[in-house]
Amino acid sequence: MRAYTYLLIDFLTVIACFVFSFNKWIRFDRHFAVFLISAAFTGVPLIAWDIWFAHQGIWWFNETYTTGMTMLGLPIEEWLFFVCIPFSSVFTFYCLDTLVTLSVPLKYNAYITYAGVTCCLAAVTVYHDRLYTLVVALFTATTMSYLHFVSKANWIGKASLIYLLLMFGFFPVNGILTGTGLQSPIVNYNLNEIMRVRILTIPIEDFLYGYSQFMLNIYCFVLFKKRWRSKVPFTIQTILTAGEVES
Repeated sequence: MRAYTYLLIDFLTVIACFVFSFNKWIRFDRHFAVFLISAAFTGVPLIAWDIWFAHQGIWWFNETYTTGMTMLGLPIEEWLFFVCIPFSSVFTFYCLDTLVTLSVPLKYNAYITYAGVTCCLAAVTVYHDRLYTLVVALFTATTMSYLHFVSKANWIGKASLIYLLLMFGFFPVNGILTGTGLQSPIVNYNLNEIMRVRILTIPIEDFLYGYSQFMLNIYCFVLFKKRWRSKVPFTIQTILTAGEVES
């Protein structure tokens, strides 16, 4: 059973969201194609990052909790992670955005961006010699800057609030992956490459990584859904010149 622990985490993360996708009040199943395009577009650079970090020994995976099937040095469960986590995250955003009135004043987009970028750049300055901290802080600062200043996304505050709500799922999932309740972690980190600040067993960097992954998946999903409706071709030019993205 231990060999299927990571696979079980992936399954439990996505199954409820997948089943409720077909609910008549939600019908997220109508957006499966758009989601897959979004997940692929976001997942490619993140998976490349994952492969490189694993190769460099920044993190590694405990084979005791995986099936042993790998691709490019990553467990197959880690590949599934980049589908299951985005699916549950985008599904949650879609449901709350569709069924619940979440009104966050637009001025908070700027506050969140400036605060986030400032904290990330401070982390870069202090922990520039720790690779995971450096890369994830720069990546998060770049993501937030692009969304606010280039894309002019008007949903940054709303998405950030939803990300906080997702902590109810983030803590058990990432907690187990990093060792909560297990004899040893599924995902192990090189202590010389992180700040060594943890919440429970979760490195603080994982919260930034999760935030950036979430925001980019939402950006791509919202943008591609809009393009899908208007039948505008999915090209790099139309993505980069999309302007304001509305949900």
